[in-house]
Amino acid sequence: MSEFNHVVEKDGDIHPSNVENALSNIDAEERERILRNFDEFKGYLARRIKMAQGIGLSEEQIAVIAQEVADYLADHEDARNSEEKLLKELWKAGTEEQQHMLAHLLVRMAQPQRKH
Repeated sequence: MSEFNHVVEKDGDIHPSNVENALSNIDAEERERILRNFDEFKGYLARRIKMAQGIGLSEEQIAVIAQEVADYLADHEDARNSEEKLLKELWKAGTEEQQHMLAHLLVRMAQPQRKH
């Protein structure tokens, strides 16, 4: 993939508009493996969040990307399990503001539990 198609550049600049292109380039078998099982999806999301935090992205920046990813998935992928079906229905029912909040919740859900 060309450098200009990345969602996150090495310098930390984010380009949420590149999410669709980046996701459509994931191999179909890999996409199916990730989306087939909700725990696998959460694990994949957790690894991506850890990588984003490692290059210094804030929770807000990660949530913006997560919102774009969720938009793409809602529009282009069928739900493969009951959890994804619920998320897709919630996503479609929500306003843009509610979707952004749900993106924050997805980011938090995928992170290892923090001690209070």
